[in-house]
Amino acid sequence: MSDRVSLSIDDGVADVRLVRSDKLNALDAAMFEALVATGRELATDRSLRAVVLSGEGRGFCAGLDVLGFAGAKGSRNLMERSDESPANFAQRAAWIWTECPVPVIAAVHGVAFGGGLQLALGADIRFVTPDARLSVMEIKWGLIPDMSASQTLRRLIPLDLAKELTFTGRIFSGSEAVELGLATHLSDTPREAAFELAREIASKSPEAIRAGKKLFEQATIGSIEEGLALEAKLQTALLGSANQMEAVKANLEKRDPNFQDPE
Repeated sequence: MSDRVSLSIDDGVADVRLVRSDKLNALDAAMFEALVATGRELATDRSLRAVVLSGEGRGFCAGLDVLGFAGAKGSRNLMERSDESPANFAQRAAWIWTECPVPVIAAVHGVAFGGGLQLALGADIRFVTPDARLSVMEIKWGLIPDMSASQTLRRLIPLDLAKELTFTGRIFSGSEAVELGLATHLSDTPREAAFELAREIASKSPEAIRAGKKLFEQATIGSIEEGLALEAKLQTALLGSANQMEAVKANLEKRDPNFQDPE
């Protein structure tokens, strides 16, 4: 994909890796560009079933590369917005994974600081090593988190905990991240665990998986009535569809299903 993010797809599972290991995958202008471009590319792939997001080398992502931005010439304005998303360009690097129509699984090891943590929070599911080090670190620089944490962080943990982590910038372990609800599972080998889960998801009906993600991303935005209406609308579209009938037949015939790509 670029010298910042690599992309490969095998049997519907995308392997997205940050590949700036010499800088602990810190976010510079080129990394922002590559993350958004990769997310956009994947969003249009109808054969896609799941995504695994990880970092090469000793850590997931060390956060913003302040010196890299200071030395960049003519780099994109990170506050720039477009018509295709409510997020600005900086937010989009993390938010685009919530916009991705299929499940995104982050595999976190080493460090996930500041923007790196916000990138992981954009995923649907997170595997972390027990000794990983995570932080809402922006307060260290006199800033607030600005890569969509206002939406993702508060969905995962109580508001008082979100405020405490934001106010202090304290570093916490992967084990504590699971206890707090910021991570889903502990694993000594998070990337392998993420791919195992991704392959399981990829074996299910693709329309149902996409509908399930859309349901939980959108049903909490509006009123209860709107959420229930969305649930009914998505289910009605699934009932009697080719892949839904294939799921039923495969279960009755005790065989693996043969699903087709969504239209």
